[in-house]
Amino acid sequence: MKDLNQKYLLIVLILVLFNQAQAKDYLVANAQEIASLKLLPGDKVIMKAGDWENQQIILKGKGTEKQPITLTTENPGKVISSGSSTLKIDGEYLVVDGLAFADGYSEKDAVITFSKNAKYCRLTNTSILNYNHPDNTFDYKWVSVYGTYNRVDHCELTGKTHQGTTLVVWLSENPNYTHIDHNYFGPRPDLGVNGGETIRIGTSDWSMYDSFTKVEYNIFDKCNGETEIISIKSGHNLIANNLFYECVGTVTFRHGNNSEVANNYFIGNNIANTGGIRLIGENQNVHDNYLQGLKGTGVRAAISVMNALVKPKPNEYFQVKKAIVKNNVIVDCKEAIAIGSGKDARRTLAPVNLVLTQNVIINAIKLINFYDEPITSTINENQVLGGSLANGFEKIKSDYIKKDNIYQLKGAKKSPFWLTVKIGPSWVSEKLSFTIR
Repeated sequence: MKDLNQKYLLIVLILVLFNQAQAKDYLVANAQEIASLKLLPGDKVIMKAGDWENQQIILKGKGTEKQPITLTTENPGKVISSGSSTLKIDGEYLVVDGLAFADGYSEKDAVITFSKNAKYCRLTNTSILNYNHPDNTFDYKWVSVYGTYNRVDHCELTGKTHQGTTLVVWLSENPNYTHIDHNYFGPRPDLGVNGGETIRIGTSDWSMYDSFTKVEYNIFDKCNGETEIISIKSGHNLIANNLFYECVGTVTFRHGNNSEVANNYFIGNNIANTGGIRLIGENQNVHDNYLQGLKGTGVRAAISVMNALVKPKPNEYFQVKKAIVKNNVIVDCKEAIAIGSGKDARRTLAPVNLVLTQNVIINAIKLINFYDEPITSTINENQVLGGSLANGFEKIKSDYIKKDNIYQLKGAKKSPFWLTVKIGPSWVSEKLSFTIR
């Protein structure tokens, strides 16, 4: 038996080495040449330096976990796809690495699309810069992610000024398990209307389906497209360890249930209408976030727990039930906590079974504002430094000090992730830095 196992392992090793030897590099000059290739596991397609204007690139094939099929360029970040160029990723274990889109706009579809058949595909070290239609009411997404187990990482998406979400994760009957990490989402100005989110996970019609999307270690820099920076419209998502810097808006549990927002930094620098986290729906968990210098109130408060409609349509406001808001640090915010925000003649359902506990509020202008009284809530063990107290809040007992201009618990200091972790494309040499006032 031992000899048979050894022979089997030897055969497997020979087959792996044979497949690796068969992998090829293809140097291509246009999208038509890419489309003509019959790509196999381990193959690499290299885009020549030169004119890649008005090219509808389709990367199609089936790689493997150990031998993905890769599309890259001779000079990552310097070979520019321009004009009406777009990219479609259609297959399994496909990697797109080092592309750059600039000096153009899409005529119809998203700039980059993961197809419904995309599985275990990756977009990395890629940028889309100011790829704007001249008509700012023209709606297309910059990145549309269909399929399952796909990843977008170490990319830069900066300067979207026209209608449409910057990056959308689209849902189906089954969870998609998308991973969005280590990206730089650069400034996006106020669109003036709905539809200017930076990330949207799902849609209203699919919001009762689970996504299991993970958004982590990204920087959102002045992403001001609309009220919702990230719009969660599905279930079981994680938004963790991100920086939201001077963003006029909020991370919003817009539809769906059972999602989590944790360990993020929200730095407003006292800019008007900068917001934090807005809760809607059931079983949402908000914990261990750091929120400083936010000047929004009501639905843009540092922590905003909304009122709801009695019989909401899929695109309306559902009642907050069993939300947990715990162990967040809120510093120098205009309105630290808003309960029942958005209350009006239709949004009459107050939050129910809310747990608000062990949060630390430092120098808040308004500690807590009850736009409506929560039903069967637990508000206790919250600590306050500076300002008046309220039921469930007591004078601070912990010892906080400032490091990197951020209040941190003495003896448990840590450096913000963006000081030590590479964010955005590897070929961008400029180091990101952010002033915290």
